[in-house]
Amino acid sequence: MKFPQRTLAHLIVAVASLTAVAGAQAQSGTGMYGFGNGYIGLNAGQSDYSLGNGTGLYGSTNRVTAYSVTAGGYFNPNVGLEIGYTDFGNISRAGGTTRAEGLSLSVVGRLPLSESFNLLGKLGSTYGRTSVSTRPGSGIVDGSENGWGVSMGLGGEYMMTAQLSALLQYDAHEMKFVGGGRDRVSVTSLGLRYRF
Repeated sequence: MKFPQRTLAHLIVAVASLTAVAGAQAQSGTGMYGFGNGYIGLNAGQSDYSLGNGTGLYGSTNRVTAYSVTAGGYFNPNVGLEIGYTDFGNISRAGGTTRAEGLSLSVVGRLPLSESFNLLGKLGSTYGRTSVSTRPGSGIVDGSENGWGVSMGLGGEYMMTAQLSALLQYDAHEMKFVGGGRDRVSVTSLGLRYRF
C-alpha cells in the first residue's frame, strides 16, 4: 500500500519549500530571531488503534511500533506550520492485518516555559490510507479506504543544544476505515528535532 507518486512529489515539494523559506529567513535575519525557525524531526513510538476486534474468534493487538518524519518552520516565536508522514504500523486483527499511514499538515504552537523547555501543540488534518484484511467469520469488513480527517497533538520539547532537541508527544489522527466511519489512531512517541 503506497501513496501515489503525485502525492509523494507534492510532499517533497512542500518540505523543500518550508526548508528553503526557513533557511532564507535565518540567513537574511528577516525571521523573528533568525536561526532556529526551521526544523526536521524523526519520531518513534507506539501507535494505538481504537478499533473493534470483531467476534473474538481470532487474536488481536491494538498497539504496534510507529514512525514519523516531520518538517516545519515557525513564522514567529510561537506559531508555525508542520508537514509530516506517519507509518502507524500493522496490527493483527480479525485473523488478518490492519494497517494505516498518513500525510499530515498542521498549525503548530510553542509555549516556552524556560530557556530549555517548551510545551507544544498542533491542530491540522491528515490524509490517511488504511487497509484491512480479515478471515471469514471475523465480523470485520476487509478492504482499503482513504480520506481526510482531523489531527491534533500535545507534547514537550527539551532543548539539548541550540540545534538539537528531544521531544515527547502524543498525536491523535482521525482515520477512515472500510465498513464504518472514522476511528482514532494515536501515537505516543519520543523523537529528535534538528533546527536550522
